Amino acid sequence: MTGKRAEIRTTHGSPVRAAHVAAAVSPDNTDEMTTRVEDDAVVTTVERDSTGGLQSTVDDYVVNLRVAAQLADQPTQSNHE
Repeated sequence: MTGKRAEIRTTHGSPVRAAHVAAAVSPDNTDEMTTRVEDDAVVTTVERDSTGGLQSTVDDYVVNLRVAAQLADQPTQSNHE
């Protein structure tokens, strides 16, 4: 694809936490997106044909990433006694 490209790299304190965050955001990836874990970082590459499309996709991804990171901070709870 020839077009615009952005790489978003966020660190999450541990490889395990980064893997949880990546697993949470990956299902929302489009065909123009790839997400991987590098040590304690989640790295997502986005490619789009236009700057506007790139900006829109990155904006949506950052919102999803923020929610995933917040949820990764929550202690695991179980309904089982």
